[in-house]
Amino acid sequence: MGLGLVVYVAIFCVVLGLVRRANGWFYDYKMGEKRYQLPPGDMGWPFIGNMWSFLLAFKSSNPDSFVSSFIHRFGRTGIYKAFMFGNPSVIVTTPESCKRVLTDDDAFMPGWPVSTVKLMGEKSFIGISYEEHKRLRRLTAAPINGNEALTIYMHYIEDMVKSTLDKWSKMGKIEFLTEVRKLTFRIVMYIFLSSESETVLEALEREYTTLNYGVRALAINVPGFAYYSALKARKKLVAIFQSILNERRSRVKSIPASSKKDMMDALLYIEDENGRKLSDEEIIDVLLMYLNAGHESSGHIIMWATVYLQKNPEIFQKAKAEQEAIAKNRPPNDMGMTLKEYRQMDYLSKVIDETLRLITFSLTVFREAKKDVKINGYLIPKGWKALVWFRTVHHDPEIYPEPLEFNPSRWDDFTPKAGAFIPFGAGTRLCPGNDLAKLEISVFLHHFLLNYELERDNPECPLMFLPHCRPKDNCLGKVRRVSSEI
Repeated sequence: MGLGLVVYVAIFCVVLGLVRRANGWFYDYKMGEKRYQLPPGDMGWPFIGNMWSFLLAFKSSNPDSFVSSFIHRFGRTGIYKAFMFGNPSVIVTTPESCKRVLTDDDAFMPGWPVSTVKLMGEKSFIGISYEEHKRLRRLTAAPINGNEALTIYMHYIEDMVKSTLDKWSKMGKIEFLTEVRKLTFRIVMYIFLSSESETVLEALEREYTTLNYGVRALAINVPGFAYYSALKARKKLVAIFQSILNERRSRVKSIPASSKKDMMDALLYIEDENGRKLSDEEIIDVLLMYLNAGHESSGHIIMWATVYLQKNPEIFQKAKAEQEAIAKNRPPNDMGMTLKEYRQMDYLSKVIDETLRLITFSLTVFREAKKDVKINGYLIPKGWKALVWFRTVHHDPEIYPEPLEFNPSRWDDFTPKAGAFIPFGAGTRLCPGNDLAKLEISVFLHHFLLNYELERDNPECPLMFLPHCRPKDNCLGKVRRVSSEI
């Protein structure tokens, strides 16, 4: 009986090993002689590929163990084959390979999962062709990131930040991350839809939160799953935006372009060199995409920058001194921040960059090889996905000594080589809302440093890493006023 059990166990282990390797054999066989040029790696289990080990790592306290396992098994090649998100893929983890994938538009195109494109929109930046992307980016750049636009936005952002911080200081215990996300959502929604009612904004916030949860969930379109709820939320968001568009289009003829009030008005008027204007679908998908770029990422980075500043008193005081100097040099009759002052915030900019590096809000971006591409001597076959793994680059000790330490001073007289610092991506598809996001973060931290402090209930709260890095308690604590406005 004992011997029979041993035999059965041995057979089971052999079969399990064969099944475990079947996915790799299948894709190697499909490549023919090219298989010898593929990077080292592991294609995981049939159907699910490496997703199980990916989820286990990111559900643990050490998400970097996922890529570390490839490095330990296959060496520091910087490029590894895998089967991720339903596709044969290559994970790239060095500055040089990341730069190549992000900037070589002749070799790579967007390769986002179909489920993500369905949620964000086929006319959004992640779903359109290279030529359409150039056109859409050119048309929307000035209304979103231009100096005139940022100057206008700054005044509203500052007013919102000041009133919200004051409100939080009187509320007692709050989920700091939840409240910051609400703040950044309101800011972005005002920029796009300044004249809409509170009821409309609340509905948009509710549906967008549901949509965002589904963007990074498994694409299971069945009731009870996040992706199913996200698709329904998208339909509701599109319906709300469409009704607003219809109303505004009906009054376009009677309102001169010079009197436009917000981003939606601007998007209704802009046209390319051929006189072609944006369609309703393009406008709606642009709005949805910018909600993510200017709301979700900004909210999390504000929370983490605040936490790191509060956790490091010397850094806090250095950042505070810079902001006090800027505020004191402000003319008496000019009570608001200016873009000139914003650009003088040298140390605060380093605080933000260090937070962006350490947290790495975006896990990866998806590209697809348009043809066979050689990188680091290895082949990325046509049709395979290329996953730019930001975390590994940003946490590389050879580029950033003591990479898990929060140290804004590491940026003193340091310019990382191309591909080594890519929180907003790179190349022609660099995140279009990056300037607006950094402005939001800077305005918030300016007023927080001058007048407030954060007292967390549980500073050692465990972290969650999906869909984004955050404390499990959403940074529960109190915002305290510590001085009067300067």
